[in-house]
Amino acid sequence: MTAQITLSIRLNMVKRTSIFRLIAVLLFLYAAAGTPATAQSHTDLPRVLVIATGGTIAGEQGEPGTLGGYEIRKPVNEIVAQVPELRRYAQVETEQFSNIPSALMTPDQWLLLARRINTVFEKRSDLAGVVVTHGTDRLEETAYFLHLTVRSDRPVVLVGAQRPPTGISPDGPINLLAGVRVAAAHDSRGKGAVVVMDDRIISARDAQKFFARSGGFSAQEMGIIGVVARHGVEYFYAPTRRHSTMSEFDVRELTSLPRVDIQYSYAGADGAGKTDAKAIIVATTGLSGTERAYYESLQRRGVVIATTFPSGDHVASPNTARDSFPIIAVKRMLPTHARILMMLALTKTQDVREIQRIFDQY
Repeated sequence: MTAQITLSIRLNMVKRTSIFRLIAVLLFLYAAAGTPATAQSHTDLPRVLVIATGGTIAGEQGEPGTLGGYEIRKPVNEIVAQVPELRRYAQVETEQFSNIPSALMTPDQWLLLARRINTVFEKRSDLAGVVVTHGTDRLEETAYFLHLTVRSDRPVVLVGAQRPPTGISPDGPINLLAGVRVAAAHDSRGKGAVVVMDDRIISARDAQKFFARSGGFSAQEMGIIGVVARHGVEYFYAPTRRHSTMSEFDVRELTSLPRVDIQYSYAGADGAGKTDAKAIIVATTGLSGTERAYYESLQRRGVVIATTFPSGDHVASPNTARDSFPIIAVKRMLPTHARILMMLALTKTQDVREIQRIFDQY
């Protein structure tokens, strides 16, 4: 009886040892196979080019824990290196376009940036998309210009930071990560340029900075078109106005843009200010032409006039049929965005009816 018990124990020990050895062998084989598989999976990830222009996201050497005192000079390779999680979603390449506060961004630089992105897309069929890091003061303007002038269905994503890297809880790294995920996502194709801030995807046509803190970007009544969620990039809507591949604007040969100014209509305004502008966007809460003397004063200078609400939230009826008093009606567009569209429209035509057609379609 004792011998039988001893034999049973020994058999159980042999079985357990065999099982443990089998598990060890399987774990070894899994680990050995897992290393090259992980490396290979990274090479299979989409390629995304990050082009840096400067802004708060490139700030450094500010007073620790504060939101001020920093200098905009951090190079793009360091910005990307501070977000190692990017390797989970894309093969990231970098390029330094400029390193300036966005308040110094000019229309001439818009032309250079659009030309560069168009060239990259023409030469690099392997790129899934482009991310542009940018200061938030002019981010929405640059985004809309690229929305109209980059002739590719691949995404152009603009990201920035409201809190500098030297401050507590900076938002630049998470915005960059979200932007790269959007640029790498196949569903981002055909959406034109977008602004990605705080995990929200906003069409460049409707993007607006409301305040200088986290959550400061919105699209007002137009709404966001998607989100960057834990499980992936998800879209709910798509822009319906013309952009990117549907755009008629080709800036490849342009070296400058026509000057367009913005004026506010206010109590006592007479339109008497001097300007060399080819057109003026009038930000007004009327949009009715009842301020006749004001508009006639502007038109005597031979400029094209367009009107929009300061907030961009309005749909007006055009009155370009009145030859003696034509005014372009801008529909649901910020004055800054209307200025950009007018600049591009004037590179095509001076006819007010044709300009109205452009504003109706874009």
